[in-house]
Amino acid sequence: MVGLLTGMFLSGLDGTAVNTALPVIVGEFGGLDHIAWVGTAYVLSSTAATPILGKLSDLYGRRRMFQLSIAVFIVGSVLCGIAQSLLQLVLARGVQGIGGGGVLAVGFVVVGDLVPPRERGRYSGLITAVFAAASVCGPLLGGFLVDQLSWRWIFWLNLPLGALGMVVIQRALRLPFTPHARPVDWTGAALLVGSVSCLLLVTVWGGSELPWLSTGIGLLVAAGLALGALFLWYERRAPEPILPLRLFGNGTYRLVMVIAAFTGVVMFTVSAFMPLFLQTVTGVSATRSGLLMLPNIIGLTVSSVGCGRVVARTGRYKWLPIVGLSVMTVGVLVLARLDGGTSRWETGVGLFLVGLGLGAAMPILTVAVQNAVPFRDLGVATSSNHFFRSLGGALGLAAMGALLANRFTAELAGRLPDHDVEGRDYLSSPDAIRSLPVPLRGEVVESLADAVGALFLVCLPLALMCVVVGLFLEELPLRTTNQVEDDDDVGGEALDVSFSP
Repeated sequence: MVGLLTGMFLSGLDGTAVNTALPVIVGEFGGLDHIAWVGTAYVLSSTAATPILGKLSDLYGRRRMFQLSIAVFIVGSVLCGIAQSLLQLVLARGVQGIGGGGVLAVGFVVVGDLVPPRERGRYSGLITAVFAAASVCGPLLGGFLVDQLSWRWIFWLNLPLGALGMVVIQRALRLPFTPHARPVDWTGAALLVGSVSCLLLVTVWGGSELPWLSTGIGLLVAAGLALGALFLWYERRAPEPILPLRLFGNGTYRLVMVIAAFTGVVMFTVSAFMPLFLQTVTGVSATRSGLLMLPNIIGLTVSSVGCGRVVARTGRYKWLPIVGLSVMTVGVLVLARLDGGTSRWETGVGLFLVGLGLGAAMPILTVAVQNAVPFRDLGVATSSNHFFRSLGGALGLAAMGALLANRFTAELAGRLPDHDVEGRDYLSSPDAIRSLPVPLRGEVVESLADAVGALFLVCLPLALMCVVVGLFLEELPLRTTNQVEDDDDVGGEALDVSFSP
């Protein structure tokens, strides 16, 4: 657990630190209107890597894939640290995302290997506490490094942490495993990545780089849908599919994947655009914006730790995600009211409620889907849960970035009808906004505040949909053992781990 949590801490620390420093990083390379690209590159590659590395861990062993993921993450961190242009940074974040996706996917699969569903709630508190620590340290560290040294140190600090995680895993992780000569579904993986990439580019370029009704957007939509259809056709015939479609016959799995995708949009929108709002609209430093994000982390920690203990004690879980998703929806509604006059108290309440709801829903839904599938499908079920959350987040983040740019331009044009808004880049950096003349700065800040509020207004129906879908979840008795029914499922080794409540 120490080794797994070290790797997860590494991934969580980097993500939150970069989000806090992102406005400054992107401002140095070419403008805040491209802020979504840096996050999109990481999320897209992480999304693609999650099911692939989850499957490879079934074929080649958990420890090997976990260490490989950390190594790729370290290489990506080095490339980010030496990036000299926005394009280099985006590509490097893509490499880093492959490693980050593997760390999360394989890490949660290992926890599922070791702990039966009935007791997994107790360990979810420990896991969430580590993520919470990373989330608290990340914004503070990211803000401090940006204000005092350089944003590049955010990536350099990953090197010693990654090395420590690899050493601990090498010495401590021992799971029974015998390699199997099974084919890897590279064709399915390529079709999946191609389909998602095309659809992602539609959300990024539509209305900004290309008109929505242009030939280019039409071709991207057609390519994305065609590759998606080919992926579904191929997965039905692949001997070892990267995403077995038979799992969608399981009602719990199917509903949890829908919720995961929609909550991914909400979660990524909060983490990517609230630091932007705090730094540009309220005018705080990068370090201070990290502190102002703490209510979100506190809510997440309190609910996940408490709900995990409730599930372990009672064995009941369905009502917790429904309540959590409802609280998340109220938090999104509060954030949808953001404007230039929103107080920090109101912002903090919205962030706290979103975190409180997500903390009650996400860990419990992971336990629910792991409990609903056979043990032989534990790896792919766990990794696909993260896959759909990341997929929803990636598509949502790209769409929100495009919506932010378009809505900001429209708002500013309405406030400054006599200015050539289209020809000016008012979102070059937070410092550039603060250096504008006072009357113009006020109009720019108000326009940006309204644009960020509009993002959460778009998230509101998605949050409501999560609540509705959660009502249809079936509550199954939580297993108290990880008893494998077929020796072949775990490489010839039976694994029976039992706990007494």
